[in-house]
Amino acid sequence: MTAPRPHTPAPGGTPAPGDSAALTGRRRIAFACHADEDTLPGLLTLLRSLALTNPRVCEDFLLLHPGLPEDALAAARRLHPRITDRAVPAGRDLRAEVFRTTGHDTVIALSPHMVVLGDIGELLRARHGVAAVPQLPLPSGPRRVDTGEGLLVVQREHLTEDTPGRLADGTLECVPLPARHDFLVRRLYDGAPVPEDTVILRFDGAARGPGPGRDEGYGPAERARARHELSDDDFRTAYCALPGPKHPELLTHLARPLAERGTTVDLARTLAVHHTAEGRYAEAVEVLLSVTPKADQPRFHETLGSALLAESRYAEAETHLLLATASPEVAPKAFSRLARLAWLRGDEDAARAHARGGLDCEPVNRTCRELALLPAEPVPDVPDGEQLAHVALFASGQENAGDKVLPEAVRLCFGPDTGPRRWLPVPVHRHFDEVALERVNARRALVVGGGGLFLPDTWPNGNSAWQWNVRDETLARIEVPLAVLAVGYNVFDGQVYRRARFTGSLRALAEKAVFFGLRNHGSVERVRELLPPSLREKVRHQPCPTTVLRLLAPDWRDAAERTDTVLLNCAYDRAGLRFGHDYGHFLAEMAKAVRAIGKRAEVRYAPHAPADERFVYDLRREHGIALPVEPLYDLSNAEVYDRFRRARLVIGMRGHAGMIPFGCGTPILSLISHPKLAYFLADIGRPEWGVSVHDRELGGRLAERAAALLDDHDAAVADVLGRQWSLWETTRANLAELGGLLGVPVAAGAGGGDGLADGLADGPLPAGERPASVTFEA
Repeated sequence: MTAPRPHTPAPGGTPAPGDSAALTGRRRIAFACHADEDTLPGLLTLLRSLALTNPRVCEDFLLLHPGLPEDALAAARRLHPRITDRAVPAGRDLRAEVFRTTGHDTVIALSPHMVVLGDIGELLRARHGVAAVPQLPLPSGPRRVDTGEGLLVVQREHLTEDTPGRLADGTLECVPLPARHDFLVRRLYDGAPVPEDTVILRFDGAARGPGPGRDEGYGPAERARARHELSDDDFRTAYCALPGPKHPELLTHLARPLAERGTTVDLARTLAVHHTAEGRYAEAVEVLLSVTPKADQPRFHETLGSALLAESRYAEAETHLLLATASPEVAPKAFSRLARLAWLRGDEDAARAHARGGLDCEPVNRTCRELALLPAEPVPDVPDGEQLAHVALFASGQENAGDKVLPEAVRLCFGPDTGPRRWLPVPVHRHFDEVALERVNARRALVVGGGGLFLPDTWPNGNSAWQWNVRDETLARIEVPLAVLAVGYNVFDGQVYRRARFTGSLRALAEKAVFFGLRNHGSVERVRELLPPSLREKVRHQPCPTTVLRLLAPDWRDAAERTDTVLLNCAYDRAGLRFGHDYGHFLAEMAKAVRAIGKRAEVRYAPHAPADERFVYDLRREHGIALPVEPLYDLSNAEVYDRFRRARLVIGMRGHAGMIPFGCGTPILSLISHPKLAYFLADIGRPEWGVSVHDRELGGRLAERAAALLDDHDAAVADVLGRQWSLWETTRANLAELGGLLGVPVAAGAGGGDGLADGLADGPLPAGERPASVTFEA
């Protein structure tokens, strides 16, 4: 076995591959509040008000206390799923413990005397210093910050014990917030109404109550608080009944106790929708099957049918989806699900028929339009035994441009013929049934990959819990050699896997495979962690073939001249996981970067998928910047290569928005919202070519790094080519071994050129190792 190429981190090191938040820069936010037995009722009111006024917010909540009994802590935990508590030793200031908090990037300090009445989004988006509402000035002296009870939004660098003192003596100035974020009730004496824009209302001093000696005259404020003084069940019911989206974890936490005592059809569906959003399809099915719907409840049947589909319970799913088509409003979605179901079961005629039914209801339905135009599968005109079978995502139409390029790049590893004479396509999402098994076993070998196939959603299935829809027992009956080639562990930071089913399927795959190559060292480490020791060393690094395209593609021609263009790409699938609370910040910083880079080169937007075009709409609406668009999803693979190799720089958020241009020999910068981009940059020893979408100084850093690559462009290209050559060495060694294991010829490298020897990261090439002379295209 050829050992994986050792990874040498760049100077200063890079985060451990398992530390997803460190890799993506995604902020960890926490609320912190102190309470004792006297103020515990106020804490519970605060928690209820936070959920009822901000139903989509569910961050960590740190409870600081002097030693509350377990029943008191349990009362708080019933209201929030992410409460952690810390007992503070006697004699220490509870509020001061906020500044000893570790493990979070932003801490929002609250008080048990507060009630949340409005949207706290501005606090979640705060990025600098210590933000607070300056209180009214003393008779002599500056406005002060109430560090003992007032609202504080503290960034990581200020979570130090000296911060309260520095705020008090004025050596650290706070970032001022509008008064509505920490509005003092004492300003409302004599029955004054609570201002409508109040976000947080704080009962202070004589207005705190209830209790002996409390001043009267705060009726409206008291009523605002009383609205959130509910029993547990009344609170849960009120939260579940709120209109609009809710945080899946918070909804599950609050709705489950209601469901356990018997639930309505509406509550079951609401809970199931949020289980599905978290990838908990089995739980969605369970809660939906616990109630008895009527036939004329189409939304219920669509939700249940979709959940059953995700669990690979196909016959049951079909029944409920057909019931859902009775409603004109629900029918388009139900028909699109039925079309997908028919396709993955191998019935293309039924898939087209259902898709046409959906288009009759909604002519612009994208899924139905694509499935209605589904081409017939090609009939191979060569003997079965001369073909290789290929499990992959075969994109078509206006699907992701990277997914169109990838299968071709994988096939180039085995020679220049990437067409149907050489290859039998096995769509990764289609159920791998007896027919598929028979067809594969009649071929010479089976290649699985590449791409981020170790991903729980997109087309979820209950057979494997990753993208290849195959049962373990069917996998075990594959008789031809099976190779996993350049697959990636593609889980987002914060995404949920059905770990038991995935781990079982992964083990079955590793046992069956004669070669198991993953596209980056991060994926190698993550997958090894999930396998038993006996299988871990079988997993090795095999770079994505897109990263060495110019060395694989026959008759490759490097561009003799490049256009004065920077191509930019952003991704919008799973936007909540990518951006968290920072999308507005990202957009503003990207506007700065686009303006700065535009002074050196023309910035053009290159969406890989139609959904990516949201960036140009938002950028124009929010910041008045219009970018020309080059829709890569409408281009052929050859045209995609041409765009990338002629650009001077590509800035991308998608994995293949970095890997494909790199493979074409073009300098890249990555907008990191997913660990896989950091994994790739670590593999090539260039972590500085990535900037987190959460970076406070994203715009300036991106512009600075782009300027460096543009200003010394020849050196940047040489650097890319040298690092590409190191990936090619790993690929060539793996392919030499793989050819013998599969009994098939593999590529020796058709493209490339002398320029690869310049600027190599690992020194000059050994004698005889230089690729053929490069060819330039005019």
